[in-house]
Amino acid sequence: MNIRNATMEDLEILTAIEAACFPPAEAATRESFAKRLAVYPNHFWLLEEDGQVVSFVNGMVTDEPLLRDEMFEDAALHNEDGAWQMIFGVNTLPEYRRRGLAGVLLERAAADARAQGRKGCVLTCKDRLIHYYEKFGYRKEGVSQSVHGGVVWYDMRLTFGKTGDER
Repeated sequence: MNIRNATMEDLEILTAIEAACFPPAEAATRESFAKRLAVYPNHFWLLEEDGQVVSFVNGMVTDEPLLRDEMFEDAALHNEDGAWQMIFGVNTLPEYRRRGLAGVLLERAAADARAQGRKGCVLTCKDRLIHYYEKFGYRKEGVSQSVHGGVVWYDMRLTFGKTGDER
């Protein structure tokens, strides 16, 4: 198992994994990933097994406390010095699921955000995944204003404590 940040050379595999993980209305497009990779490739965490990318987490950094739908498409909203690490997607190829890979990446993204002096991490999820993210210290803040993909999302926040221990 190897964890690394993304490069533009990962564009095709990231697009393919996203398409395998999300319905078309929710999946990021190749064009969107290209814009993100051009601006914040170091906020993509990729997990490889036997040299193949099988899981990834990605998102931008901002001072805004909530994830807005515009952030998915406008990479220029990224602020490398921002307070919050947004998590846009948690993706694992179906045949690699239920092995803890996404959890390893969520922990790594949080550890990197903590080390970078962020206040915490923010994501949105569907109702059925609230319990999953709570296992990593995220707290439900209610129904999100996001209408991404035409579904109901919930705001989830992981806030780092003064000692760096968010749990």
